[in-house]
Amino acid sequence: MQTIPRFRLLGASLFTLLALLSFPVELAAQTDDLLSRVWAGVQQAQKNYTSSCGTIIETRTSSLMVKPLVLRGKFCAEGTTRFALDYFEPSSMRIRFNENYLNVTTGGNTEVMEIGKSVRRAESYFGRDNSIGNLKKQFTVTVQEDNRDYQMKLVPRTDTFRRSLNYMVIKLDKGDFFPRSLEVDGKSGVNSVFVIDVTSMNPKIPADTFEVHKPE
Repeated sequence: MQTIPRFRLLGASLFTLLALLSFPVELAAQTDDLLSRVWAGVQQAQKNYTSSCGTIIETRTSSLMVKPLVLRGKFCAEGTTRFALDYFEPSSMRIRFNENYLNVTTGGNTEVMEIGKSVRRAESYFGRDNSIGNLKKQFTVTVQEDNRDYQMKLVPRTDTFRRSLNYMVIKLDKGDFFPRSLEVDGKSGVNSVFVIDVTSMNPKIPADTFEVHKPE
């Protein structure tokens, strides 16, 4: 279950994080030029697209698992404050995030978590004027491109993230700068790869899509 909240937290800050990525000063000028293109593209995507829906396939692997666990579902997102994810294979799981609250429903039971402060803390950390400096301190970041994607790899440099994360890889579509995949390799021994297919940009999403239960 830990993978789901972690994905939600990463997803909430994804465009903000990518827009603010910077590399150590010793990187070559060619890499700086590539970063500038990615930075500008993500900034424009933030302005152009405020909501999206699509499908997601998560593949979890671990040395303790006989074979990979593949989860298939669909999602909708609105800004960084509302997110809905429904897994339907191999079993049903319903995830909702709205402003402050995260609900995870499995087998008729709903776990209610208040994580708004954590999300806002992460967003403010990466969104302030000193965010580039923070990223340089916390991560070693590398970037490459192929015919279709930009790929960014973040490797923790400090214990703040190193205690739980080995690395994270984000792939962005070169056309619209939407995320195509997100890989999270954790210290727990679990590697999760989320393959994302955005099928609708700027849809009008009914408000009840993001309805959540709150703590009593």
